[in-house]
Amino acid sequence: MSRRMLIAGNWKMNGDAAQVDAFARDVTQGSDRLSADLLVCVPFVYIERMKQGLAGSRVALGAQNLAAEVDAGAFTGEVNGAMLADSGCSHVIVGHSERRALYGETDAVVAAKADACVAANLKPIVCVGETLEQRESDETEAVLGAQIAALFEQCDAATLAQVTIAYEPIWAIGTGRSATPEQAQGVHAFLRGQIADRDATLAQSVQLLYGGSVKPDNAAALFAGADVDGALVGGASLKADSFLDIAHAAG
Repeated sequence: MSRRMLIAGNWKMNGDAAQVDAFARDVTQGSDRLSADLLVCVPFVYIERMKQGLAGSRVALGAQNLAAEVDAGAFTGEVNGAMLADSGCSHVIVGHSERRALYGETDAVVAAKADACVAANLKPIVCVGETLEQRESDETEAVLGAQIAALFEQCDAATLAQVTIAYEPIWAIGTGRSATPEQAQGVHAFLRGQIADRDATLAQSVQLLYGGSVKPDNAAALFAGADVDGALVGGASLKADSFLDIAHAAG
């Protein structure tokens, strides 16, 4: 089965109004002839501004987090899926390693947030990954297997059908280090195998993205992996030129 390539940008807690405007202008002008799907996930406060800048383009808009609660209510400081959909988002990043490490999100919370995305007709990009200590202790497959298992244990078929998985080795996020193309493909093949053990049809269609210091100079080699269906890009997504260069590497 042919899977489309997706290049998703994660701005994290970066950017300002001028940067949003410049990115939207430049990425709109440079994305017309790309075959990969493009997505940019910005801080909540810039979603509306980015939506206006991307109007009429083929670049999708996403958020970096959402509340696990589906219904509106007394959850001060939270944003639910319905609000994000109403603001023009199509995707939400769920369970990024920074959310897990800094804010205590467990596998169960991540699964609940994936369900909340789909309840609002949003597509969840669920992040999985291991620390350097876990990799050096040969625990990569055990850690990733548990993270995938949690999704299947808690989420129903409707949610799983909408999920994109982003493999982000924690040891490569923001460090300048990146998994080698062989390491990335090996882990992606393992993840697809874990999904196939539970649902062979889903395993063939689910997009698996690589994230972890993806740059224009390593993107093509990473994308050569048969099970690598794109990237979740951090720092290199803050400027349209480097983001577009990565997208060009995807074909």
